[in-house]
Amino acid sequence: MEISKNVEGAKLTLAPVGRLDTITAPELEAAISYDGGEELVFDLSGLEYISSAGLRVLMAAQKRMMKQGSMAIAGAKPMVREVFDITGFSDIFTLV
Repeated sequence: MEISKNVEGAKLTLAPVGRLDTITAPELEAAISYDGGEELVFDLSGLEYISSAGLRVLMAAQKRMMKQGSMAIAGAKPMVREVFDITGFSDIFTLV
């Protein structure tokens, strides 16, 4: 999995490409930087698959960002969006 990282002021955008699963979830977790960031955006337009391990990373990020700013998930493809809908995570996350 590749992860593009873009910082604009207090906004961090992470764009993983490929599969977010048990093997690759630690890579995304390591890429997240909370230092001083007030806005975290996950651009999932390049994500083909997400597992429960990937959802766990996103949930941990959401909990952390609730204390210091906001988090959004953008560009989820229908297959990935369906996972959010089935698990109920679409009610927890801000999906744009």
